[in-house]
Amino acid sequence: MKARSRRPYLIRAIYDWATEHQYTPHVLVAVDYPGVVVPTQYVQDGRITLNISPAAVQHFEILPEMLWFSARFGGRAFEVQVPLGSVLAIFARENGEGLVFGEIEPPDGETPAPETPPPATPNDEDKPRPPRNHLRVVK
Repeated sequence: MKARSRRPYLIRAIYDWATEHQYTPHVLVAVDYPGVVVPTQYVQDGRITLNISPAAVQHFEILPEMLWFSARFGGRAFEVQVPLGSVLAIFARENGEGLVFGEIEPPDGETPAPETPPPATPNDEDKPRPPRNHLRVVK
């Protein structure tokens, strides 16, 4: 059985924390990800930052695969859909605290390109390599 992504749980946790403390939760989204529907006129460098606070959106849902909500952009209503794999970060606007994923999560059925280690030099072959840390420091 394939393990489900942790991303929806982490996004929900940071969203709940931010709203509970009256912070304004925002998400940074990679718009070139399949299934992203956002107003393109607000996209910069392939990214968009969206205010997902209860005061800014309507009909907000965090589903296992998608964020859905309605919001106003330039006074016009827009239905937004954001696959959770496209979320690069979720944070509170007031203090910047939150979680940075750093990269997109490949859509189902696709596998990420494997990381290739740097070629070993003759001096490095004899030294044991420390295990790679998969955790990142979030400030």
